[in-house]
Amino acid sequence: MILSMKKRKITLVGVFSLLMLCATFLSCRSHSQAETDSAFIRVKQGQFFRGGKPYYFVGTNFWYGAILGSEGCGGDRARLVRELDMMKEKGIENLRVLVGAEGLGGIPSRIEPTLQKYPGEYNDTIFEGLDFLLSEMGKREMTAVLYLTNSWGWSGGWSVYLKWAGLGEVPEPDVVGWTNYQSQVSRFLRNDSTKAMYARHVEKVVTRTNTITGKRYIDDPAIFSWQLCNEPRPFGEISKPAFSEWVAATAAQIKALDPNHMVSVGSEGKWGCDGDVPLCEKIHSDPNVDYLTFHLWPFNWSWINKETVIDSLNVALREAKAYMDMHVEMARRLGKPAVMEEFGYPRDGFQFAKESPHTARDAFYAYVLGRVVQSAEEGDAFAGCNFWAWGGIANPAHEMWLPGDDYTGDPAQEQQGLNSVFASDSSTVAVISQACRQISQLKE
Repeated sequence: MILSMKKRKITLVGVFSLLMLCATFLSCRSHSQAETDSAFIRVKQGQFFRGGKPYYFVGTNFWYGAILGSEGCGGDRARLVRELDMMKEKGIENLRVLVGAEGLGGIPSRIEPTLQKYPGEYNDTIFEGLDFLLSEMGKREMTAVLYLTNSWGWSGGWSVYLKWAGLGEVPEPDVVGWTNYQSQVSRFLRNDSTKAMYARHVEKVVTRTNTITGKRYIDDPAIFSWQLCNEPRPFGEISKPAFSEWVAATAAQIKALDPNHMVSVGSEGKWGCDGDVPLCEKIHSDPNVDYLTFHLWPFNWSWINKETVIDSLNVALREAKAYMDMHVEMARRLGKPAVMEEFGYPRDGFQFAKESPHTARDAFYAYVLGRVVQSAEEGDAFAGCNFWAWGGIANPAHEMWLPGDDYTGDPAQEQQGLNSVFASDSSTVAVISQACRQISQLKE
């Protein structure tokens, strides 16, 4: 009887110790998970949260960041560091960056160097440039939206995937006409080979380990979200079903590879769905898509023209308000944040030189950024915006970009200075900085 009691006591002690060990393990795991959750930006109750607090931002497009961060052709790490320091000092902390430039160089309307010259054949110097960019952004607590390809030819994109699939060249819209271009490029969405090549590219990038930090991309809080594509469109009625299926399949693929980061589409919104509002809502309602994106282009969408940059400002503001309102309301219905991740406005007189005035642009920026600040004050769905684009300390050598010229915010097919915000644009930078300060004060 005494022996039995001793055995029972030992057993109870053992069970108690085991329970304590499990509790300690679960507590540590819970603490570790909490630390992980706080490091990444998440969506809760229709808002972004960072470190347990609602997160709103004013960011920019910095598509050439990985090229600038490389040590090969086009690389300039000293400039990259200066640009990051400058943006951080101004309060610009979210950068939208291109990952997937495809194809060969030597095409005047296409940026270079590219990341993927042939299917699965990568330029490691550009990959290492992306590693460097992310490592430097991490040091500054900045975050990157990484888009994985482009529907437009200025970085290769869908046109190059179609060529790789043996479907021939896809000429630029100004060469073959808009209708013909749409019918050709939309084949990307209906071709198994193009989609398979793209899916392999997605896996290659998302599962990468940073060669500088040794950190897997999926574990890196410097990544804000993965983005399927820059401005993906169905490009016609025939491809709308394939478009929504591709969005859903790719978003699911990324989430399976990386449960830590958000996924976004990169859509222009209604404009990027050929005017089909239900389609826009459908692709953003996918459970693997964390937030709604839309873009805003008064000049490209003919709200203004070259001669009326100043005179049609009120028209642009009226149309912009309606477009923003529609997408923010859509985001509210979906219970997700909305980000206007591209918008731009030309300089006065449709000029491109750095010294040319930009009074209309300043007014347009003030209105747009004011909407984000107001949303932050009210805890509403309009969670952030990224102006197009940061030109920083670049000094364009030609009106149209040529290899060896500084990279600006304007890709190779557009006039250098068309939409770029240079560091010397003091009044525009002041408008941006003020909005960043107002949002930052709300976080305190």
